[in-house]
Amino acid sequence: MDITVLSIFPKMFQALNESLIGKAQEKGLVNLDVVDFRDFTTNKQNHVDDSPYGGGAGMLLQAQPIYDAMDYVEQKRPGKKRVVLLDPAGKTFNTKIARDFAKEDQLVFICGHYEGFDERIKDLVTDEVSIGDYILTGGELPTMNMIDATLRFVPGVLGNAVSAEDESFSNGLLEYPQYSRPADFRGKKVPEVLISGDHEKIRLWRLKESLRKTLERRPDLLNTVELNDEEKKLLREIRSEN
Repeated sequence: MDITVLSIFPKMFQALNESLIGKAQEKGLVNLDVVDFRDFTTNKQNHVDDSPYGGGAGMLLQAQPIYDAMDYVEQKRPGKKRVVLLDPAGKTFNTKIARDFAKEDQLVFICGHYEGFDERIKDLVTDEVSIGDYILTGGELPTMNMIDATLRFVPGVLGNAVSAEDESFSNGLLEYPQYSRPADFRGKKVPEVLISGDHEKIRLWRLKESLRKTLERRPDLLNTVELNDEEKKLLREIRSEN
């Protein structure tokens, strides 16, 4: 997978050279390129922003530097691209979108700053995406968030391929509680079923606890996930216990 980021703060992305994302780059599973679109501005002051027509507070990112930077990206890496604009007004990023992004050969993220974008920039874009209903100073941190979440679904990035499937939100539910050694820590014991060696009982316990946690902490998720008969039965048990 090839990932290109357009940003005026390219040094922020050095963090992605660490941990699993760094290892994925070393293995050649992902190529990450950060392009400073300030390098493409044509004005003498090296500005990438200007005041909006019609007046108003703040400055807008101009179309010209980003268009020229995208021309450069296309020359360097020709082919179909998914172009993502980080925008608070965009659809909210989630696991489904991360899985979808992970199927692409080329992703481009455009990081905003200041008040917003010249609207004409959006003609370059396939997706406008947000990470939530709040405002940050720029699109760099949300972009790193999305890259990290996306690459977890790229084969070979995680050491255990099952990990991404078992985690919260991967099946629409929150993840079940997990424990490690020792089995008894300061009187707090691991549930007996987890050390029983009975894989079917462990599977059912994990599924039930996943449903329980979702019901307690994010009941809204139960309105969006399609439960099978087994899950419906377990959910009825949980509700009767409560």
